[in-house]
Amino acid sequence: MITVDGKWTMEGLDSFDDRRLKTVVELRDHINKVGFLPFFKGAIPGFSVEELTASDSWWSGDLVEDPWNWRMEIASEGDIAYGKFFRGKAGFITREWFPVFATYRRDGYDFDSRYEDGLASIRQKKIIDVLNEHDILPSYVLKKLAGFSKGGEKNFEGTMADLQMKTYVIIRNFHRKKNKKGEEYGWHVADYMLSENLYGADYVRSAYGMAAKEAKDKIVGHILKLFPNTGVKVGEKLIG
Repeated sequence: MITVDGKWTMEGLDSFDDRRLKTVVELRDHINKVGFLPFFKGAIPGFSVEELTASDSWWSGDLVEDPWNWRMEIASEGDIAYGKFFRGKAGFITREWFPVFATYRRDGYDFDSRYEDGLASIRQKKIIDVLNEHDILPSYVLKKLAGFSKGGEKNFEGTMADLQMKTYVIIRNFHRKKNKKGEEYGWHVADYMLSENLYGADYVRSAYGMAAKEAKDKIVGHILKLFPNTGVKVGEKLIG
């Protein structure tokens, strides 16, 4: 994605290119095939939703053809995880690969153990505690309940991004706010959930017997199989 004349412009395919993903079904099938997929263009050519879709289909408002809407549909289904999983940027991870990412990113820690060992902040703990109590919450409600309102804790977005990178939190759904008349307005906002509450703690932690380095090597090795010309350092940089 680049900015042209102050507007976001996607670096995707031409709308007449037969290689492009045309529907959410095709995107879902592709994610399940490759295992995980960044949303926006990165260091590995062709390894993103952006580069696999028509550049003029984005933000069109077309529920059928707009990839911006596809992410909401896939997130709401819950089978494929969606969140800021790639260097703080959005992407998808299949159910199959999620425990491997959790093992690599967490290094064997559930959140409580991470916090007790001084590896997680009080800001992160407040968010985790609220999600443990309420299961799923829209961002603006979570922000308030976790004490990030005016005069409270700072850097809500950064804290949430870090919790997603460590696979503790996922984006489970999207919705628009409603006014007093029940009418929807504004941009869609994200609904957050603990990954353990979606997939179950035992499943999310099912690869904990693997060392973090082994999990990392498995992920990078998979990337190199998909893109043989990609260097190891590029693969490592992508997954953070």
